[in-house]
Parts: sequence; C-alpha cells; structure tokens
Amino acid sequence: MPPESSLVLDPALVVGLGNPGVEYARHRHNVGAMVLDELARRCGVTLNRHKARALVADVRLGIQPGGAPGPRAVLARPTTYMNESGGPVAALASFYSIVPAAVVAVHDDLELDFGAVRVKRGGGEGGHNGLRALSSALKTRDYVRIRVGIGRPPGRQSPGDFVLREFSAVERKELALVLSDAADLVEELVVGGSPDPAAR
Repeated sequence: MPPESSLVLDPALVVGLGNPGVEYARHRHNVGAMVLDELARRCGVTLNRHKARALVADVRLGIQPGGAPGPRAVLARPTTYMNESGGPVAALASFYSIVPAAVVAVHDDLELDFGAVRVKRGGGEGGHNGLRALSSALKTRDYVRIRVGIGRPPGRQSPGDFVLREFSAVERKELALVLSDAADLVEELVVGGSPDPAAR
C-alpha cells in the first residue's frame, strides 16, 4: 500500500518522449523513449501501433511486496515529433480512461547532470517542447515527470543543437546504467505511488 504522501497510479500511462525515426534514435532528446524501450524489454512485450499515433503495450509493471505482479500500466511512445506529443498522449489517456494525474512522462532534462534521475509532479516545463505539448493537450501540468539528466551544452553550443546530438563516447559507456536507473524509478513510482504535493 502506498504511503499517505503519494497518489496511486493504477492504471498509469507511462510515456517515453522522443522524436521518431532512426536518425533521432540515439540523440539525447530521445532518452525518454530509450527508457520506455527498456521498460518494454523488461516486460517482454513488443510495442504495437495504436490509432492514437503511438506505439503502446498494456502491461503489469514492477513487482509488488510479496512478489505479486505490479499494477497495470500502459507503456506508450508517440510516433509524432516531440512538439506534437500532446495529441497522442491525450488520446491515449481518453482511450484507456486514465486521468492526467496518472500520466508519467519520461524525458531528457538539461538542468540535471548526466546520469541524474529525478521525479516530480507538476510545475513548469523548463522550455521542453514535449512537456509543453503534454500540458497543452492534457489542459493541466498536474502529471508526473521522470527527469533524466543529460547535462548542459559545452561552451557556446545552443541547447537545441545539444539535445539533437548523440551522447559522447564516455556517456555511452554509462548510458545503459542510466536507462536502468530511470526504468527502476518508473517501476517504483507505479508500484508505490506518485508524490502528492498537497501532502508535503
């Protein structure tokens, strides 16, 4: 049973944000989609095309105390570009009758050091086009974010160019561990409940 300071996410809609196509697959901006793929791998499922313009799988995520399968979750990766992610996510939330508060958006975050993984509910979008699209389509900012740190651009490189580049050779050596840590956090969140700001 989740602590009093959390909100139950059952079912949850777990969204991995990124851009479609092989040319974007390894970019920093796609780390949310990479985490989503890791979750699908753990569950032993293949993401299937949905009419909402997304790849989805309906799963039981994580393990509850005692070893029982975790709560139901819908894994989703929009097949649209990042700034158009809101439409597919809102459509999936409606299709599966999932309230915005049970949406978990996994995304890259420039404000965190590479490898850092944090969870937060609500708040601003920090200039992230995917989060802006979600907030607009869901008509609320009250959803959960799993923030996966990608670090800051070096020198005078623009953030826009930085996120659309692949991870460095050094970062790639650690990337699998980062994706695993983020997937662990998603599972813990879905099983244990999302932070409730009103209870803090």
